[in-house]
Amino acid sequence: MLQRLALYLLAALAGASTVLAFAPHRLYWVALLALTVLVLLLQRWPQRAFGIGWSWGVAAYTSQFYWIYISLHDIAGMPALLAGAMTLLLPMYLALYPGLASWLSVRMHDRPAVRWLLLFPAAWTLGEWLRSWVMTGFPWGAIGYSQITESPLSGLAPVGGIHAVTLAVALSAGILGLLPQAGLQTARRAALGSLLLALWGSGAWLQQQSWTTPAGPAMRVALLQGNIPQALKWDPATFDFTLATYYRMVVQAPAADMTLLPETALPVFLDDLPSGYLTMVNGVADRKRTTLVTGIPRRTPDGRGYLNAVIALNQPTQDYYAKNHLVPFGEFIPLPAITGWLYRFMNMPLAGFTPGGDNQAPLTVGQQKVAFNICYEDGFGEELIGPAANATILANVSNLAWFGKSHAMSQHLQLSQARALETGRPMLRATNTGMTAAIDHRGELIAAAAPDTRQTLLATVQGHSGLTPYMRHGNAPVLLLCVALLVLAGGWGWWRQRTTGSQ
Repeated sequence: MLQRLALYLLAALAGASTVLAFAPHRLYWVALLALTVLVLLLQRWPQRAFGIGWSWGVAAYTSQFYWIYISLHDIAGMPALLAGAMTLLLPMYLALYPGLASWLSVRMHDRPAVRWLLLFPAAWTLGEWLRSWVMTGFPWGAIGYSQITESPLSGLAPVGGIHAVTLAVALSAGILGLLPQAGLQTARRAALGSLLLALWGSGAWLQQQSWTTPAGPAMRVALLQGNIPQALKWDPATFDFTLATYYRMVVQAPAADMTLLPETALPVFLDDLPSGYLTMVNGVADRKRTTLVTGIPRRTPDGRGYLNAVIALNQPTQDYYAKNHLVPFGEFIPLPAITGWLYRFMNMPLAGFTPGGDNQAPLTVGQQKVAFNICYEDGFGEELIGPAANATILANVSNLAWFGKSHAMSQHLQLSQARALETGRPMLRATNTGMTAAIDHRGELIAAAAPDTRQTLLATVQGHSGLTPYMRHGNAPVLLLCVALLVLAGGWGWWRQRTTGSQ
């Protein structure tokens, strides 16, 4: 019993260390070591495969997503005990995927090379893809994001997306787990080392390639970070203060082609803005010759629902983008008959948004076309392919004040960098408390505002057009490869068992 607990504790410690691999720490090699430790544990105790993988996952996702407690308890007001239980519930669910991947890796074949070079990378990658869409999906913490942008493996993102990067990390861990195996021939050890070097070398080579081309003149942008505390944002007593803050920031912003405010920066429905405010702020924007774009809720055209929208306020047509991939519990109530009681314990304004719909047109700003996404929509790479193909610049508006002064801001920035890499387009980020930033088409930071400050970030970005290999094919090639590897390994294992049994 004690040995089993020690085993699961060791797996948990390896999983917990992954928080250092992601932003803000960005020690990408820690993710590789943590997965390698998992492989070594699975080799030594294959009979405990699911428990080892699940323990690794629970610790990994708890350490990475501890900030959920801040949103539930500190901001939404949920009692501490209930908030703690709800915070643990997500990691316990997400950990099912590494648990199942670990179990499949040792269950489908008994040869080490097949287990760790075929089954483990394929099962791990498919698991992370599955959790990115099952029950609306939660892609944060996929191991591939830990490699963006410092690791050579990030060069795989424009070719096969974030799941190609994940596959490469998992394969690398499988190789490292095999290398110290007793009795391994020198030639095979050399072959494994060569495969590892080739994998990382190809990533480094791909980092130097250009997949898209500049389009139109460079665009000067002013990104406003209002730093309005979440506890005050929807308080009627501070409503005038919020409007005045953003008005002053627009007035004081440097000259720019676009002035961009965060998600729901103006915490009121568009048609409920105080009389004269829109005229006043638009007048300033017109005099500055800037396109003023803000996050603001607006009612649906039929008046029956409301949208989490980004609107070009001083355009005659007030073109807008409305968020389509909504956050469960935060923006819509999943299975209200089952989960609706939770809202008795939370202060959650506007928890019933309507999805904006697919294939929304980008907003035209000067000679650039800007495809917007809101909050964690930039965590879903394949969903951004269509909008990006019709745009030259991507832009994300967010409000991460829900998560306090936590790692959530930096982790979200890393997701945006991955989307810039995958699409070969710059990404702009305007956030309430951070991380407000401008990212180039290679995923590198052009400029970033200090978090938890009131600041206007001025940057110049160059739009890009053209399609990366990932934009042409999406996740399909990587997923088909993983399925093929599972089928090949599983079929081989079944055939060997049958022929061995018949002898």
